[in-house]
Amino acid sequence: MNFQQLRSIREATRCNFNLTEVANVLFTSQPGVSRQIRELEDELGVEIFERNGKRLTGLTDPGKGILDIVERLLIEADNLRHASAEYAGKKSGTLTVATTHTQARYVLPRVVQAFRAAFPEVRIALQQSSPEHIAEWVLSGKADVGIATEGLSQFDELVSFPCYAWNHAIVVPDGHPLLALASVSLQDLGAYPLITYDVGFTGRGHIDDAFRQVGIATDIVLTAMDSDVIQQYVALGMGVGIVASMAIEASQRNGLKAISAGHLFAPNVTRLAVRRGAYLRSYTRDFILQFAPELTRADIDEAMKHGG
Repeated sequence: MNFQQLRSIREATRCNFNLTEVANVLFTSQPGVSRQIRELEDELGVEIFERNGKRLTGLTDPGKGILDIVERLLIEADNLRHASAEYAGKKSGTLTVATTHTQARYVLPRVVQAFRAAFPEVRIALQQSSPEHIAEWVLSGKADVGIATEGLSQFDELVSFPCYAWNHAIVVPDGHPLLALASVSLQDLGAYPLITYDVGFTGRGHIDDAFRQVGIATDIVLTAMDSDVIQQYVALGMGVGIVASMAIEASQRNGLKAISAGHLFAPNVTRLAVRRGAYLRSYTRDFILQFAPELTRADIDEAMKHGG
């Protein structure tokens, strides 16, 4: 049994049982991948994959249990490498952070700047995507840390930390009628075409819930993942924007005005997640503490030990 066999098993499931893709990921040949899988099956004495001719089509029942063990073994192999680098006193490496555009654009710059000052030999790789993909990247080991508002607390395989709360804000062109109101209501807001985030992004669920609870049908004419994009279309006069409060600095560049919406929509909590069982290098812990200064190293250790 060797690690290349284990990686072949894991990547076969990640690549939807396409051995050509597995070979590309592992920088080897398709026959080589097939041989690694067959050799492990022969050694274990069980069929891990269901087959249709030479094609893999799925996991057998024993294969599903074996895959869980393979995942744990490979996680521990990564932990061993990270721990050895830590004990050898190496403070270099790459910290991969998967996050949304809003976090990368408006929250992370100050954190990354402080982190780089403390760990100048550590490179930072920012990967931006949806909360669902962020969770998948952390679970698969493609990212060390995931940061998002939605979804991260729903995965048992992740340990997530609440970091900070924030609210939405309304953005409108200068002179818009909503600016003349002492307090904007959902009825007032719902009378206009709206531009806001895609479903599953940046607190969109709380926006939909608020209108649903009072029975107001909204006319959401455009959605986007990017706060800057939303505000650009508001500036074009296409509708009223609802964005994260930390993104309203961009409204000034577009000639827009911001209106507080904290009284309209439930507050949101941004969370940071790491893979359960992962070995956290000292610079990873430092990054977590930079992003969530209310946490302590003891909080992180306790969460990693007992599951959050």
